[in-house]
Parts: sequence; structure tokens; C-alpha cells
Amino acid sequence: MRLMATWCVRHRRLVLAGWLTGLIGFAAIAQSVGSAYKNSFSLKGTQSFEALALLQRAAPRAAGDVEQVVFSVAHGAITDPAARTRVQALLARIGALPEVSSVASPFAAGNAAQISSSGRIGFANVILDKQGITFTVSQAKRFVAAVRAGAGGGLSVAVEGQVAEQTVTNNVSRAGFGAIAALIVLFLVFGSLLAAVLPLITAGFALGVGTAVVGLLSHLLDMASFSSELALLIGLGVGVDYALFIVTRHRQGLQQGKSVEASIVEALDTSGRAVMFAGITVCIALLGMFALGVSFLYGVAVAAAVVVAFTVFSALTLLPALLGFFGPRILSRRARRALAAQPTSSGTPSGPWVRWTGVLQARPALIAATGVLVMALIAVPFFSMRLGSSDAGSDPAGSTTRQAYDLLARGFGPGYNGPLQLVAQASGSAQQAAFSRVLTAVAHTPGVVRVTPPHLLPGAGGAPAVISADAYPVGSPQAASTGALLSTLRDTVVPRASARSGLHVLIGGQTAIFADFASVLSAKLPLFIGVVVLLSFLLLTAVFRSLVIPATAAVMNMLSAGAAFGVVTAVFQWGWLSSVFGISTGPIEAFIPVMMFAILFGLSMDYEVFLLARIYEEWHRTRDNRLAVTRGLAATGRTITAAAAIMILVFGSFIFGGQVTIEMFGLGLAAAVLLDALIVRSIIVPALMLVIGAANWALPRALERVLPRLNVEGAASTGLDGPAEPPASEPREVVGAGR
Repeated sequence: MRLMATWCVRHRRLVLAGWLTGLIGFAAIAQSVGSAYKNSFSLKGTQSFEALALLQRAAPRAAGDVEQVVFSVAHGAITDPAARTRVQALLARIGALPEVSSVASPFAAGNAAQISSSGRIGFANVILDKQGITFTVSQAKRFVAAVRAGAGGGLSVAVEGQVAEQTVTNNVSRAGFGAIAALIVLFLVFGSLLAAVLPLITAGFALGVGTAVVGLLSHLLDMASFSSELALLIGLGVGVDYALFIVTRHRQGLQQGKSVEASIVEALDTSGRAVMFAGITVCIALLGMFALGVSFLYGVAVAAAVVVAFTVFSALTLLPALLGFFGPRILSRRARRALAAQPTSSGTPSGPWVRWTGVLQARPALIAATGVLVMALIAVPFFSMRLGSSDAGSDPAGSTTRQAYDLLARGFGPGYNGPLQLVAQASGSAQQAAFSRVLTAVAHTPGVVRVTPPHLLPGAGGAPAVISADAYPVGSPQAASTGALLSTLRDTVVPRASARSGLHVLIGGQTAIFADFASVLSAKLPLFIGVVVLLSFLLLTAVFRSLVIPATAAVMNMLSAGAAFGVVTAVFQWGWLSSVFGISTGPIEAFIPVMMFAILFGLSMDYEVFLLARIYEEWHRTRDNRLAVTRGLAATGRTITAAAAIMILVFGSFIFGGQVTIEMFGLGLAAAVLLDALIVRSIIVPALMLVIGAANWALPRALERVLPRLNVEGAASTGLDGPAEPPASEPREVVGAGR
């Protein structure tokens, strides 16, 4: 690390030129090639997947995605001659699109139920020749634009479905507000505009290159449409924080009288190592989602990990080069004057964090217990979390999907936004009659509004025919009643109605797909948590040569995640403060707990590593646990608090982005960082370490021999900073006495 830091400082022009070339080159390539984001996932072994596969085998072109084109008139009825002519012309143009297999017009025989009782709202089911998840964002936008081109003159047209959903994008300009807020915090921390801008510059370079690479990778991997926004959200937060820790350590070195180059090298050799380890931990947590075996999450994990990797690389190469350019000007004018008057400042920490360490030492057990109790209470809503999928009713008000949702709900009921699809393979007239009996039983089930007549699809290549029908529930796709109805139909109604007929009826459709998705992820979540926690435990054991510290860190990180889930559940499901954030209540997106746990585990490990690395450094110097804990907290408390404030502002800026998925991530991550930095790292962890004492650093000799050595404290572990200090008899009086 010291060699790399020295090289980057001495060859700073070459490093800066390399980053500029990379940024311009990747941005130009990404601009010319474009991106190919798409929401793609498969759920083998579920009814919804089997139903879809059955339809695709029987009639591939009829088994594609179903988009609902909803139209309304301001006056009169859509059955009026003028309005009807316009709608029929619109549907004819839609039917001529190359990706459209068929259009079920409300004016066709037997489709009168597709016109509302008022006559002012109607819808047409447009069957595409492939699944909506295979459409890229640009293809989806072209399709929606072609459909909505028929609007005007009193006729409103909106589109709802998986293809249309891909056109609903998050307001990424919110990242600009987060960056401005971060700049303000950095200026307050450093007192220097140059020092405040530097972390944003390095993060900006990393995000520019990282997001361009992610866009290019979207052509090779299936990446969800929100992958770039989520990667930007995470990258901006960690990128600024990583630079902040290194710049802070460099400024401390300058204030202690070190030369610019020596101070940069020491900062990279200490805080830089912590940054590298923290970044690796975040990437491991993100890539741990591959253990779930759900392809939908693979691309998202890769996108976020790539951006985090670039932020680490930028902090370890570009940042020292820029620090070399700026020299002592990274300090404020007041600090430079003080340094000139007293060139050998000891840099002894003082202020509220030193006083807080004294409070911790007085009653560490009571303080730790209080902190754990507070976090546990915040996590209580998590135990009532209901997983599902937010429907179009949660989309931004101006989006075409939200407009279509509102029109369907007003004209027909919310259940028309997500019908359940019944599918079966019928080998003869007897089984077709049995399917009709199943439909009758479904139609008489409480919670079902309407069941469509059966639709027979002749089997391709002599295969048995496939028969299907739609059942419209009373509740919206995201309503708890719809999930309960799906379970009732699958577990009770359909099996009873089809008994002894040899007919195997499957229930699929988008609503069922998302319900199965939630079920699959819920079942695999314990495995995922176990993999991430185990890997992180092993890494921390190798770094800090301890079993107690990694175990404590794992428990505390899960406590932070539970509290964050509790906040998300209280706001998005229970509706607490929902009017303040301008959101509608509903279930928690099924993949949110998985992804949030990966991200939160990685981010909370950042603060754990930064805090423990400094404590470990002091432990090597003094071999006194109490002194090491109090010095480490006093030295890093202010920086960790500032870093947390930046992350909270960056993540919080996405709460009002307009897309519910990103809003959940924004609120969850902001709450997690707030609770983790304020309660866990500043109160619970140091208090527990004070209670446990020297046993924090105990490691069986057998493990000591086999574990690899991963050095995150730099020269402190090799004795380059001088001999260890003798343990102090009164640690409280010498807190922070030396670095």
C-alpha cells in the first residue's frame, strides 16, 4: 500500500490523465452503444412458471406478455360512433406493431365486459409475442410511445403491464441534491472548500466510469431497469465516505508536522487499507446474492459491486494523486496558520467525543443494554413485514402505468389491474368440461369479481390443447386479500373442483408470478444471511485476530438491518409518516429485504472496520483494551459521524424520487446508517468492548497459525511507529493521548 501511494503521488499527472482518459473513453462508448436494462427472472418449480411454460409450448406467440391499453373519453361514451372509430383505428395500429400477436378489442363479440358501466372507460388486452421482461427499456419506450400516439381530441390513452412498467424511471437528479448536501457537511467538517470538494471529485470520477461500465455490462448480463439508479445511490454514498476517511487521516498527518508525501502515504497505509477492506466486504455482501439462485438479482448485484469497486480504486489512486497536487492547501487557512506557529502539533483529540468516552467508561454495561433495547424496539415492525410487489398504483402520478391503473380501478375495480390466469392442458372434451367446472367454482369464490370464458389454444405439433381463462379479484394486485385469494384458489378451490378429472390446473399471471417470487425469496433468505454473515465473520477474524470482535460485529450488523427493516415496514406498510414522504402503503417489495441486507451489511461493516481498525492500531501500541477503545473512538467518532451524515443525506435524497423501489432503498439505507453510526458504532460496540475487556483480542493458537494475516492498520502492526506505549493506570485521564 505504501509503494502504491508513493507512486501515485510522484506520478500524479499520469494518474490524473489515466482517470480522465478512462472517464471520457468509457462515457463515449456507453453513449454510442447505449444500455440494455431489462427485468428478467425465472422461478422454476412454481405454478406461475409452469403455467407460463405450458402456454409457451402450446402457442408461443400467444404466451407473451399481456399489456392493457386503457382509454377513456372526457364526454359521452366510447361506444359513440366518433369515439369508437378513433379507438378502433388505434387498436388497428397497435395490432400492426411487429411485437404484437393479437389485440382483444372491447368491441369484439363477447368482450362487452371490457367497457365500464358508465361507458366512458374501456380497455383492450394486447398480447405480445414475447415476455415483457425480455424487452429492453428503449424497446419498451418505443412500444408505449406508439400506443399513446393515438391520444388527443378528448381521448385519453394509457398503458399498463410489464413492458409499460419499464418506462417508469426514477428521478436520478435527486443525486444532485444529495451531492450538494454532502458538500455542505464536508465544508463544515473540514472548514476548507478545497478539502470539501475533493471527496466529491473522486466519487464523481468513480461513478462516471462505473455507471458507464454497468451500462455496457447490461448487454452481457440481464440487469433490472433500476440497476443503474441503485448503483448510483450506493456508489455516491460510499465513494464520498471512503475519500472522507483518507482525507481526514491525511489532514491529521499534516497537522502533526509530516511532509505532504509522508502524510499521504501514512493515510493510505492506514485509512486506505480500511477503505480497501470495507469495499471488499461490501462487494462480498452484494455478490452473496448469487447464493439465492434467483437470476433477477444477479445483474443488480454485479452493477452495485462494480460501482463500489471503482469508488475504492478511485480512493486509493486518484485521491492520493489529487492530494499531491493540492499540498498543504487541503488544510483551512486557520489550520495552516496554526501549523506554521506550531509545526509539531500532537493532534491530540479533544472535544465532545473525548468526554463521551469518559461517560462510556463509567457505565458501559448499562449503556450497551440501553442501546440494544432501543434498536430492538425500532425493529419490532419488521416481524409483521408482508412481502409482495407494489402495483402500478404506487407509480408516479404522471406515469402512463399509474394513469391506466387509476382508470381501470375507477371503471371496473382495482382487481382488473392484475387478473389471475388459470391454465391447464386439456386432452379432450371431458377435461375441457372439467375446466369449465373449475371456472364455475372459482367464480363463486368470495373475493372473485369476474371470470372470463375459457380460451382454447390448439397444441403445437400434435400436442394436447391448452385452455386458459382469467379471474379478476376484488382487491388490487398488491392487496393482502389478493394474496389470500391466490392461496385459497390454489390450495382448496381448484383442487376440489378438479378432483378425479385428471386435470391439473395451474394459476399464473403477473400477480401470481410476483407472489411466487416473494415466496421463493422468503424461503432462501436464511441461506443468504448465513452465507454473508459467515464470510464476513471469517474476514474479520483474519483481520483483527479475534473471535469475539467478529461475532459481535455480525450480531450488531444484523441488529442494524432489523431496525432498518422495521423503519421501512412502519412507513411503507403501516403508513407511518406516509403523507410526509408522499407515498402509498402496500407490501414490501419481495427483493428489498435480500438486497437491503446485502447493502446494509456491507455499509455497516464500513463503520465497523474504520472504528476497529483505529482501535486495533491503538491496541498494538498500548496493549491496553480500555485505552485502545477510548482512543480509537475519540479519534474516529467525529469522522464517522460526518461520514454517516453524508450517507444519510445522499440516501435520503432518493426518498422523494418517485419510484417506490428506490424510495424504499433510500429510506431503509438512510435509517440504517443513522442508527448504525449513532447507536451501534458510537454506543453499543465500544461499550461492549469495554465490558468484555482484553478477551476481545483472544484467539486460539491453532487458529492463529492457520489464519492468513490481513493487515488493515498499516505500519502500526509492524512497529514502524515506534514501540508500544505502556498501559496507562488511569485510562480515563489519558484518553486520546497520542495516535
